[in-house]
Amino acid sequence: SSGINAEYGEFMMGRALSNTMVNLMLEGACDEALYQLGLDMEDVQSEEPDAGLGNGGLGRLAACFLDSLATLGYPAYGYGIRYEYGLFNQAISNCNQVEKPDGWLTFGNPWEKARPEYTIPVHFYGRVQHINGKAHWVDYATVTAMPYDTPIPGYKNNTVNTLRLWSAKSPKDFDLSYFNHGNYINAVLDRNNAENISRVLYPNDNIFEGKELRLKQEYFMVAATLVDIIRRFKVNKSVKPASAAEEYADFPEKVAIQLNDTHPSLAVPEFLRILIDEEGIEWDTAWKICVATFAYTNHTILPEALERWPVTMLEHVLPRHLDLIYLINHHHLERVRAHFPGDEDRVRRMSVVEESGEKRINMAYLSVVSSHSVNGVAEIHSGLLTTSLFKDFFQMTPEKFQNKTNGITPRRWLVLCNPSLSHLITEKIGSEWVTDLSQLSQLREYVNDKSFLMEIFKTKQENKRRLAQYVYNQYGIELNAGSLFDIQVKRIHEYKRQTMNLLHVITLYNRIRSNPNGDFVPRTVFFGGKAAPGYHTAKQTISLICHVANVVNNDPMMRDRLKVVFLANYRCSLAEVIMPAADLSEQISLAGTEASGTGNMKFMLNGALTIGTLDGANVEMSEECGIENMFIFGMRVPDVEQLWMDGYDTRRYLSQQPELQLALNQIKTGFFNSKEPTKFVDFAENLVSNDRFCVIADFAEYVATQVSVSELYMDWVSWTQKCLLNIAGSGKFSSDRTIKQYADDIWKVKAVEVDLNPEKTEEAKE
Repeated sequence: SSGINAEYGEFMMGRALSNTMVNLMLEGACDEALYQLGLDMEDVQSEEPDAGLGNGGLGRLAACFLDSLATLGYPAYGYGIRYEYGLFNQAISNCNQVEKPDGWLTFGNPWEKARPEYTIPVHFYGRVQHINGKAHWVDYATVTAMPYDTPIPGYKNNTVNTLRLWSAKSPKDFDLSYFNHGNYINAVLDRNNAENISRVLYPNDNIFEGKELRLKQEYFMVAATLVDIIRRFKVNKSVKPASAAEEYADFPEKVAIQLNDTHPSLAVPEFLRILIDEEGIEWDTAWKICVATFAYTNHTILPEALERWPVTMLEHVLPRHLDLIYLINHHHLERVRAHFPGDEDRVRRMSVVEESGEKRINMAYLSVVSSHSVNGVAEIHSGLLTTSLFKDFFQMTPEKFQNKTNGITPRRWLVLCNPSLSHLITEKIGSEWVTDLSQLSQLREYVNDKSFLMEIFKTKQENKRRLAQYVYNQYGIELNAGSLFDIQVKRIHEYKRQTMNLLHVITLYNRIRSNPNGDFVPRTVFFGGKAAPGYHTAKQTISLICHVANVVNNDPMMRDRLKVVFLANYRCSLAEVIMPAADLSEQISLAGTEASGTGNMKFMLNGALTIGTLDGANVEMSEECGIENMFIFGMRVPDVEQLWMDGYDTRRYLSQQPELQLALNQIKTGFFNSKEPTKFVDFAENLVSNDRFCVIADFAEYVATQVSVSELYMDWVSWTQKCLLNIAGSGKFSSDRTIKQYADDIWKVKAVEVDLNPEKTEEAKE
């Protein structure tokens, strides 16, 4: 066996029909079949709901990884929860975000197959009883986990992997005590409470929300998954070993489990519970097996995003697991003391159990301690992990730490979403780039080929007209497809600095108003993204964008020179329309805050130019395509650190920027929302008094860089040359490359070639 790789996480899969047709090379056949029936393929595709079973970039990254695992032929499973309601649908009403349920399963899911034969019991609550020195988890409540399998086809390689999603079901038996008291309704409602575990996805991205239901969801997923993995592992044993320790000795050689952030980190104490309590394996042996099996990917260094579960909650919901976490921490701190004798301050800092304030378990620390490998998702992010968040751990075990820069699947994010550009590329360099994206570097040869540049330019205009038509159909806004399409689509969060982009829009608006006969490069600015329902500042940001858009779009002085569009309900299928149409990609997070980003890669692959900071994967993008082919601005990480050390005074920066002062004053005084003039007073004042992500410090350079953007856009040849060099430089950012590095460096797993007709293959060889 080459091994079983299991990846835990959330999955933002998007639509399956188009992707499946691309990977099975059936687009033409299906298109023709529907035509014969009098149906249009695009109409049929639009009926499929997005499977939004994840938050933001993390969920979409996991979906790209599944595509690459299948395409490269690695035997792998993805595991998650089959949420009845995925990430909420976003509507805009009176310039405010309104969350609506995403009932993606309302009409069923034709891609999935229920597998009731693999149903698994999962336990919660209860207490721990010690008998003859052995721990027993007793008096627990039970929920049943039923798996549903979704096929993940590889690209043209006869491989189909599986995404297994767990659905919570109540155990078959009703609580008889309810019936004994004649209370049938309560018996039914009790079953519903059990099934609430897989009812809805928590919509918070980069914000930790320590709710009991979320804890139960995380444990439910890992508990069911581990039983499933162990079952499959044991089935493949041809000879029954003499002992459990002997049986599990080669488990890490056959199974690799990747913790995709800390959401699945409860798998660690659960695996130890199975090995120690159920299989009777001694601690030292169980611990070695555990560490050799697990690897951990960190996706953020933002403090508010790190999971820290209250001890009281863990004790109530998972009492045995808390015992095991304490035991893990005890042995861990013994190793710390042995490595750094006398350094009790370091011991305190490295403890998995946080003692200050409410006692909590630091799940990131637990993941680091319990894994044989820890990686970040871009070179700058992985470096920051070793110098900040996990500095002490790196000093103790530097060999654990490595980098695996994120990637995207070129099948969905070029072949599927941008067929006209795909065909152009294939005509020039052949089709092997679809599974070897590094081949795009050959396009550099054509940077001075004006006829090829014109074809790329025409393709971009065609994609822009498609997006403009979508906007007109949805919002009735007419756009100038010849204007510069300036796009920022991602989750709404302060560190991503949508506010800075909006302040630039207001500055452009004021410049046109003050010089109505001036020569301005036409620009359409698109925003898109969801705000976590409880994230007030993010929701205020959306509201302000919509108010500004209303004023700008209805001001006759703007004509076609400036338009603002908020693209509601940003999702995978909408991104497939947006990415090919972008001229300018906004990747403007404060340096040191964005782990990697993958939207930046999608825009780059589709020929957009990036305006951005040297943050996340932007750094490596600038190395691959040439920093002169991007619009880089703003402070670097050391500059940001120095700014805070010196004492960041926003008013000093504001005093030198009258245009920014005017924009903030307009926001405060209700210029953009006269019906509620005080609505954004706190928003504007908070930006000045608590500019945590340095919008004001970076604003002047951002605006100056945007002037350079406009100037270059007027020279279509130079602009398109840079677009081509971006496409040619995007080969590194394939998720195929990322997955191969995980397989080679962390999982130690080999790809398996599937030959459906071995006899013909042998004949061909002969």
